[in-house]
Amino acid sequence: MPDLLLELFSEEIPARMQAKAADDLRRMVTDRLVAEGLVYEGAKAFATPRRLALTVHGIPARQSDLKEERRGPRVGGPDAAVQGFLKATGLARIEDAKIQTDPKKGDFYIALIEKPGRATIDVLAEILPVIIRTFPWPKSMRWGGRSAKSGSLSWVRPLHSIIATFGLETEEPDVVKFAVDGIEAGQTTVGHRFMAPAAISVRRFEDYEAKLKAAKVVLDPQARKDTILADAKQLAFVQGFELVEDQVLLDEVAGLVEWPVALMGSFDEEFLSIPDEVIRATIRNNQKCFVVRDPKTGKLANKFILTANIEAADGGKTIVAGNQRVIRARLSDAKFFYETDLKTKLEDRLKKFDQIVFHEKLGTQAARIKRIERLAAEIAPLIGADVAKAKRAAHLAKADLLTEVVGEFPELQGLMGKYYAQAQGEDASVAAASEEHYKPQGPTDRVPIDPVSVAVALADKIDTLVGFWAIDEKPTGSKDPYALRRAALGVIRLIVDSTLRLSILNVATSAMVGLPEKGDAQKLPADLLSFFADRLKVQLRDQGARHDLVDAVFSLGGQDDLLLVVRRVEALGKFLDTDDGKNLLAGTKRASNILSIEEKKDKRTFDGAPDAGLYTLPEEKALAKAIDQVKSEAGAAVQKEDFAAAMSAMAKLRPAVDAFFDKVKVNDDEPKVRENRLKLLNEIRAATRAVADYSKIEG
Repeated sequence: MPDLLLELFSEEIPARMQAKAADDLRRMVTDRLVAEGLVYEGAKAFATPRRLALTVHGIPARQSDLKEERRGPRVGGPDAAVQGFLKATGLARIEDAKIQTDPKKGDFYIALIEKPGRATIDVLAEILPVIIRTFPWPKSMRWGGRSAKSGSLSWVRPLHSIIATFGLETEEPDVVKFAVDGIEAGQTTVGHRFMAPAAISVRRFEDYEAKLKAAKVVLDPQARKDTILADAKQLAFVQGFELVEDQVLLDEVAGLVEWPVALMGSFDEEFLSIPDEVIRATIRNNQKCFVVRDPKTGKLANKFILTANIEAADGGKTIVAGNQRVIRARLSDAKFFYETDLKTKLEDRLKKFDQIVFHEKLGTQAARIKRIERLAAEIAPLIGADVAKAKRAAHLAKADLLTEVVGEFPELQGLMGKYYAQAQGEDASVAAASEEHYKPQGPTDRVPIDPVSVAVALADKIDTLVGFWAIDEKPTGSKDPYALRRAALGVIRLIVDSTLRLSILNVATSAMVGLPEKGDAQKLPADLLSFFADRLKVQLRDQGARHDLVDAVFSLGGQDDLLLVVRRVEALGKFLDTDDGKNLLAGTKRASNILSIEEKKDKRTFDGAPDAGLYTLPEEKALAKAIDQVKSEAGAAVQKEDFAAAMSAMAKLRPAVDAFFDKVKVNDDEPKVRENRLKLLNEIRAATRAVADYSKIEG
């Protein structure tokens, strides 16, 4: 079957837009093909700095013919309805329609409409201009004399040419005839801007890709990345160094070149007195270059690797020299910033926070630091951290936000605070907390283990959550401008990974002290705990656990110790994977269902202890005895926080429950016996609530 080749050639497309643009092009074209009844075999899109390309193979040469029956008005119906039917179906006269009999509604006219399929190349000529005109660039522009025209093309950068060919692999393809804003589709493109700027005539994708490579253009972004990474590693290895890999930078650099050439440059050793992270940020952010480290020391070497877009006649010496000049100037600035920062102590910077608003409803950054400091001091003894160190760490943790280096490189906040704290002789735990109190910032980020860092990290995140809850700025749908979901997940990971015992309700209540606005002070802690429950469900689900078990545990009430909640959920999950667990769940749900029906019918609950004197069957007595035993053993195990033992105790209930439902008629004809048996069912429900609310468990 025929294949489609499409190329949109323009001025440089921003690297950050290329991957999504290629995916959008593939999606838009293939979606329209399918909508037109043209099911293809495969499609792949590519992007370079100057072109988007798409190949779709295995497309039918034409659409299938369509046959459709359309029901019309009743035979003998109004003439206006008949005339409308004829116009809509294209029939010349009503005699050309069939008559269909409906046993209930009588005879109706039926039109058989046959619509011949169109040639695919004609369909492409219709849909491709629309796709190009409606392409969803994040930012686009108009240019030239056409800019004032209504409906003129808006594109990310000036569009120069379009390739659109369609045909069988064994034949010469046809050009899809269309034009967009005066640019006619053809089969001509150009190669590398400098090394092969001449026009290239292409036919289909294999021919196109091969000719581009010969013209110094690597079409596949992944191939460019592989080349850059391999060549950069080799350059570093030859000099006895190792590349500091950076996937984000690699993605960006691959979007800046069509013919990648890795080159190595150097900078003065004096700049190695700057922290490695500052050197890397300077070289990475300003020149899009990689850094290398000495494997013997683990420290950066005074070398960098750049990616050129040309095979220079001088082997790249001029390009390297130009980059070295710029990098020297940038590193000189960074060195000046760093050395200037070291002259001012962190605490001497804090007065400026009095003039910096954190949020208009939550006060200044200075007021927030005081809240974090107080909360960290309250959390510290609960988790085994030194109170004085926690207060000092919280006091200094945000100070580096006012430094020159962080002003230049915001991504280094926290880390620079650690370096500056170390330089002024602060305790190691206090210095580490400056960096670590921001952690974890995602599911793969490490969790701090120093108790001082953990105390400050918890205080920082909980203050954020409580503050925004107090002013009713909660996440809604996909919107979370203050990253509150991430903060809650960070709290959960800090607690669970560090096996901390902490009452979320108590800490949230304490965090409200000092807030300018407190919202609904009675409702806020419980509402925030519910948010933590939702975040915990997300985390456990990502780890393969069942989210309904979290609901089952939180439904018990008072479950604000997240570590114990996780342990309960883990034990409950393991228990429900056993036959005893599954059968007990089924029996408990059966008891709950019967109780719900009967309580609704009688408009009452069946609380209270059953009367042992009304037991008439041995299965009733056995169940009552089992319930008493399980309540005692499971309750004792829960008190000891031995949830595995509690589940083992619950398993003993299973045979008695099975036997009861097998032999006992709950709705006995004798009212007192019926009531007593319903109370016994309520005892089953009450006994299982020692570990979880089984009614919340699915299955």
